[in-house]
Amino acid sequence: MTPTRFFLVRHALVEPSARAVLYGSMDVALCDLALRQEAASYRWLAHRLPQPARWCVTNLSRTRATAAAVFAAGYPATDLETEPDLAEQHLGDWQGIPHEALPALLTRPAHPFWPHAGEEHPPGGESFRQVQARVAGVLERMATLLEGQDVVIIAHGGSIRAALAHAMGLTPDQAFVFSVKNLSLTRIEKHGPDWRVAAVNEEPWTPPAA
Repeated sequence: MTPTRFFLVRHALVEPSARAVLYGSMDVALCDLALRQEAASYRWLAHRLPQPARWCVTNLSRTRATAAAVFAAGYPATDLETEPDLAEQHLGDWQGIPHEALPALLTRPAHPFWPHAGEEHPPGGESFRQVQARVAGVLERMATLLEGQDVVIIAHGGSIRAALAHAMGLTPDQAFVFSVKNLSLTRIEKHGPDWRVAAVNEEPWTPPAA
């Protein structure tokens, strides 16, 4: 049986003013300076990602802009399907607040590697458990409809953690243990009824100086 392979790429770094707040599922722009500085990463992705493949982005423009940069770096331009359920966690009333304002609003102790706990439910938003559920639904549907194909998804740190959690059967707090870097590649596969994690945070390899 040929597995369905998912190539998950976290979008590029967002612009500085967005990084100063909890932006969650806000639609924020990419950082122009980082786009220029990370040219080698886009070239690597253009050569590393499979051809042919189905390409999917979320409803947030930073994923579509990242895909465009990969195409500009040499990957043949491909139609992009949009999947809103792969978007970043909606932080509700917390979106747009400075990071330093968050601790006073938490109802649970913060996670050691994330500003809030996995079960924390922001007012007017969603918990990470809910993110896991919607991402799992998309992955299972794609694995059925696109069985045996390669699928490239330009997504977010949160939705990629949720994908790993689904593949591995992790709790929300366990999912937050993963660090997902901008422009890194995470690969998961569906083999019949079973999920397999092939790689996490794949990045270009730079040889040591002579």
